[in-house]
Amino acid sequence: MTLALATPEQLLDPELHATGDPHALWRRMRAERPVHWHEPGALPGFWSLTRYEHVRAVCRDPGTFSSAQGIVLRPESHGQDPGGGRTLALTDPPRHRRLRAVVADWFTSRSTRSLEESMREVVRSVIAKAISEGTCDFVTDVAARLPLYVICRLMGVPAEDRETLFQLAGVAFGTADPVAQSAAHQEIMQYFVELMYRRMEEPADDLVSMLANRTVEGELLSEDDILLNCDNLLVGGTENVRLATSGGMLALLERPDEWQRLAADPALLPRAVEEILRWTSSANVVMRVATAPTAVAGQPIGAGDRLMLWIPSANRDEQVFAEPDRFDPARRPNRHLALGSGEHFCLGSVLARTEMRVLFRELLDMAVRVEQAGPAVPVRSIVVNGLESLPVRIVPR
Repeated sequence: MTLALATPEQLLDPELHATGDPHALWRRMRAERPVHWHEPGALPGFWSLTRYEHVRAVCRDPGTFSSAQGIVLRPESHGQDPGGGRTLALTDPPRHRRLRAVVADWFTSRSTRSLEESMREVVRSVIAKAISEGTCDFVTDVAARLPLYVICRLMGVPAEDRETLFQLAGVAFGTADPVAQSAAHQEIMQYFVELMYRRMEEPADDLVSMLANRTVEGELLSEDDILLNCDNLLVGGTENVRLATSGGMLALLERPDEWQRLAADPALLPRAVEEILRWTSSANVVMRVATAPTAVAGQPIGAGDRLMLWIPSANRDEQVFAEPDRFDPARRPNRHLALGSGEHFCLGSVLARTEMRVLFRELLDMAVRVEQAGPAVPVRSIVVNGLESLPVRIVPR
């Protein structure tokens, strides 16, 4: 059985995810072929999984479905992902648990609570600046600043260097120019090389010091492994919050009654954050590789086969979510998979939720009006889902 729309050329086309209707395609795939084989082309062949139960089951079985060969589909000519088996995102148990234990204390509820007041100060400053300038890009000028500030603080980046890293990150993760992206990313990595060496000589109370001086399985991490994990923490600690928050802001701008509902009942905010995470599903697709012959929903899967887990599809599965295509800030229950499941459940989940809650709460408490000032520009990617820019005006009421 072949689905006319479900071809590698179309499902792997960034334009479909940016300006098309991938949800219509995923809806059809969930109904007709929830485990669907795509023949190899420019990229290797793979299985698409679109139903919640299958995506969740694969995420929760790292023994059968490995992350260690990478979580992004790459051309065969590119070889293995350099982070495979070395970073938090690309390791399997038991090493994953041991590596996670090195940094886990920094992402607990207690640690996060200690940061809340400083988060509020950052948001107030950012909003005050946006008001004074008249218009701003909500993605880069508001949504990106808070998570980058927080992760830089946790990693031990001095306050005077954070703006430099913010500017570099904006180019490295927010521009379509591959040459500029590469140059900015190299500058970021060079910064962390120098910080790593400083922390080797003089450890401090921060994440880079933990990575540089703690042992995993009886050995210190190599310099390359330290830097790969710094990169993983920087990207993971900023990108998903930036994309989810800005996508959530757009959803609320398009539904002003829901914004008024939150203003009237701020107690709904934690549930609204969960709905924003489900609705935006910023990690668009993640890959797993079968370690042995197995099956999903009765479909045989061969050892070494790649499986692509379409997170936005799972988060709008009709079998799990009532009215899945409706944005409902009061939705309950809301057991979405936007932050993963199982061993790879997002290490920074508490932090991400807190950052989003603080930002929206401050916007509500400051009694400002957010108005869209231009068309939203989507990211053109199959890996992440969200906005590249969202022009807004933030004005006092």
